Amino acid sequence: MRNYIAIIRKDSNSDYGVDFPDFQGCISAGATIEEAVTLGREALADHVAVMTEYGEEVPRPTDADTVLSSLRDRDDFVALFLAPVPVAKSKSVRVNITVPEASLRRIDRHVRSHGTSRSAFLVESSLKALKA
Repeated sequence: MRNYIAIIRKDSNSDYGVDFPDFQGCISAGATIEEAVTLGREALADHVAVMTEYGEEVPRPTDADTVLSSLRDRDDFVALFLAPVPVAKSKSVRVNITVPEASLRRIDRHVRSHGTSRSAFLVESSLKALKA
């Protein structure tokens, strides 16, 4: 999980705008500060998900002092907030495998009873075998 700084801005004739110094082009807005925060966090989570899906590198968060120093002369600056975003360690890749039907039934019973997925089970089992 990474926490990114979001900037809330407000012009006299507009809603509260949200932008993220680390993600040019990722913007949002809301009629109230609360709505701006909620929609901003959703916008950033979606933005990072798309970046991850396309294999783009997600930047490290800029520190608050750097962001604040860039805002000193801004008249529209209202507030900062943190937007927590889960960042995947690596991109998932879809693969096609062939499994005997009886084995697949056993795997499916196991994952259902353990509240996981086929993919998670196969990856975890494979990693355990590689460590052995």
